[in-house]
Amino acid sequence: MVVPTHLPGAAWLKWLRNLPLRIGVLTGFYLTVVMVAGLLIANRLPELETFADLRNWTCGSLFILIGLIPVATFRRRPWSLFTSAASGWLLFSLAYWVAGIYFDHLHTRLNKTPFHVFLLGLGSYAVVSVAIWVMDMTRDVLEHGIAHPHHHRPGAVRHHE
Repeated sequence: MVVPTHLPGAAWLKWLRNLPLRIGVLTGFYLTVVMVAGLLIANRLPELETFADLRNWTCGSLFILIGLIPVATFRRRPWSLFTSAASGWLLFSLAYWVAGIYFDHLHTRLNKTPFHVFLLGLGSYAVVSVAIWVMDMTRDVLEHGIAHPHHHRPGAVRHHE
């Protein structure tokens, strides 16, 4: 069953039956669009240099909001969150690598290699996924309690007796 995705561009990815992968590819594409737009504005429109701080703030804010798509989509499924985010971040890191070919010294100016960018994103999503997993386990324990090892179901066979 394919779960409908109401994100722009999702219709192009209907062939992806795996929802975490589909959300990840969309997220990676959106992050790439923000990066390319920011790079083009910064490098090809020098007359907008006076708005560099606004441009950087806007791109950074969009980047964070888009990066939250897998978190919002899979807030109750940490493994799906991680796989979705990892696929999206891999796509973005590859686009960053390609951007470094077209924009001279991009990686040295930002002091981040594509692999470094990939590890930073993957590590961030790993921390979020583990935090959600721990919060879910904590919530389950608080709601249902932990069964004490000496409590048995009525009528259960006790092997030590």
